[in-house]
Amino acid sequence: MTQAFLKCGRFRLPVQQGRRPLVMGILNVTPDSFSDGGRHQSLEMALSHAEQMIADGVDIIDIGGESTRPGIAPLSLEQELERVMPVIYALRDCGKPLSLDTYKPAVMREALLAEVDMINDINGFRAEGAIDAVKDSEAGLCVMHMQGQPQTMQQAPVYADVVAEVAHFLQGQVDLMRAAGIARERICIDPGFGFGKTVEHNLALLKNTRSLIDKIDLPLLAGMSRKSMVGAVVGKPLERRMAGSIGAALAAAQQGAMIIRVHDVAETVDALTMWQAGRPDH
Repeated sequence: MTQAFLKCGRFRLPVQQGRRPLVMGILNVTPDSFSDGGRHQSLEMALSHAEQMIADGVDIIDIGGESTRPGIAPLSLEQELERVMPVIYALRDCGKPLSLDTYKPAVMREALLAEVDMINDINGFRAEGAIDAVKDSEAGLCVMHMQGQPQTMQQAPVYADVVAEVAHFLQGQVDLMRAAGIARERICIDPGFGFGKTVEHNLALLKNTRSLIDKIDLPLLAGMSRKSMVGAVVGKPLERRMAGSIGAALAAAQQGAMIIRVHDVAETVDALTMWQAGRPDH
């Protein structure tokens, strides 16, 4: 992967191979997210958590107003805006890039008017009007693969070749975005661990992180923090998956993932910093 930086609104984030990956901290302002639902729902609690992540060394803050855990019902546009916009405005000058986790073009537009730095779309900018909503901005764009919809995606995911199919989808969406005039420097990719995939599918993607990066030649974001794939491998319940999540992050980093999306910022920053210091080529 030859790209030296990712253009994210007001920021240029270093993503050159050989650097320590960037840590994206999760800030869910939801009552029902799978791991931390309800913990940061009020504005005061959300800001306190963001301040702690900044103190812990976070590189990007990813704000989410709608849970996308398997089986969840979709949220209305109005509800999502009510949850995320006050947080975006309150954190706009915090000194860190703000990412918004949304698949709704109308939410993207409102957030971009508020100068959010990145749009992180689990739907890969497939919704009608999504590419139009973001193309004229300066925001970074994360294109994720998801098979199906959150309500049903984990019922029976099937692939002939999960790595090839995910790569084909991501490349196709990147091509559409480039055709719309979006610079490569604004785009990163996410294989979508846990979004319409079995444990075996997720592990195949993790083992082939390097090949996805080589095929598409864009920075890759890996988000496995506390997910069921970690629980399945280490045999631990949700509240005891931190160590397994860090192990997954290191496995992705070893293959060139440049953004790691996590709940446990301080521990992941420390683990990646130590891993980077111990690399033979460092």
